[in-house]
Amino acid sequence: MNQKQRMLANLPYKAWLDGLSEERLANQRRIYEYNLIPPEEAGRRNALIRQILGKTGAHVHVQPPFHCDYGCNIEVGENFFSNYNLTILDVARVRIGDNAQIAPNVSIYTAGHPVHPDSRNSGYEYGIDVTIGDNVWIGGNACVLPGITIGDNAVIGAGSVVTRDIPANVIAAGNPCRVIREITEADRDFYFRDRRFDVDDYK
Repeated sequence: MNQKQRMLANLPYKAWLDGLSEERLANQRRIYEYNLIPPEEAGRRNALIRQILGKTGAHVHVQPPFHCDYGCNIEVGENFFSNYNLTILDVARVRIGDNAQIAPNVSIYTAGHPVHPDSRNSGYEYGIDVTIGDNVWIGGNACVLPGITIGDNAVIGAGSVVTRDIPANVIAAGNPCRVIREITEADRDFYFRDRRFDVDDYK
């Protein structure tokens, strides 16, 4: 098993061997180009993000600047939207479902290093897959750590550090991120806290 295979199997690996450095450099060139595309060239941007990411739905919008290690290890579903400064360290697979909304300055990390300094200094690192379900909204400056699963319909509050799995249909926030409450049918009629919709076409 070479180092790339070890990386994708969530095993300890060395990031400079077996062509991994060259793959990262090739992706860095694509990311550099993507982040410098003029805003009026939306078609060019849309085509390039599909070359960067491993899989996308028909509608995907990634607001530059955007950063990732490989790109090909990231899968996003239909109607994916991310705002400015999304960073994904995708040394392992990152799978994001349909209708995801990601606010500015969100970081998703699959990458990590051993805690003991001798092990860390050996050069071995690791990546553990991250899975984010359908209809998930991640607030600004949130950080999702390696190995995390976020369930369908969850809302992650701004500034959260997600250190453990988050179930479906909840609002979760904090550092460390914890469940605040469930999302219920009663939430449907409100757009912000106690403010009710003044239109009818939201249902």
